[in-house]
Amino acid sequence: MPGSDPRVLDNPALAALTGPHAHFAERRGRVLRYPADVTPWLALPDEPDARDWADAAALSGPGVEVPLLGFRGQVPEGWEVTFRIEGVQLVDDGLVTTPEPEAVRLGPADVPEMLDLVERTRPGPFLPRTVELGTYLGIRRDGRLIAMAGERLHPPGWTEISAVCTDPAYRGEGLATRLILAVAHGIRERGETPFLHTGAANATAIRLYESLGFRLRLHTTFGAARAPEHRAVPVA
Repeated sequence: MPGSDPRVLDNPALAALTGPHAHFAERRGRVLRYPADVTPWLALPDEPDARDWADAAALSGPGVEVPLLGFRGQVPEGWEVTFRIEGVQLVDDGLVTTPEPEAVRLGPADVPEMLDLVERTRPGPFLPRTVELGTYLGIRRDGRLIAMAGERLHPPGWTEISAVCTDPAYRGEGLATRLILAVAHGIRERGETPFLHTGAANATAIRLYESLGFRLRLHTTFGAARAPEHRAVPVA
């Protein structure tokens, strides 16, 4: 979408929490995070210093695992890296979006079913209030939720498509593709641009997204680190 600055996607959690998702932001110094029951992402400055890490430890809590999206540097002494995998970020580069007649809008009343579907399919973090981040669409069969997709990070001019999942018994019917294009259609209708993340080793998903009209923008990292057990005090 012309006018959507892609540079905000370099640190999308920070751009979201200082932009359209500012009303969710919990802040300490230059470090921001979403409420723990919304989504686990914590946003560091582009080049965090010792004070920022101390603030991150204080904001997350001692001994708590902190997800770090896109951080490729070294964590300071006392922090434990709990996992790190390579990922990719893809952006809309010619999606042919369309509404999905079978899709229904999901809301707070649907959260128990959404959490159950996520537990069975493991598309990534989805918590009791994640549904508040944007539009979530689902497909039901015989009243049962069998597929869904929705919106997560919201940097200015962009919206991330996330929580794409299908009940294993219904895979192969193209439900995920239909929901991705329907969610993307709503994003486009607002004058914004869709983007998404996936694992760099997930060649099947990457091929699907590229066939739909997404383009690889950058390689990134999905990681997490555990804050020191002792309560951190910000550096003077």
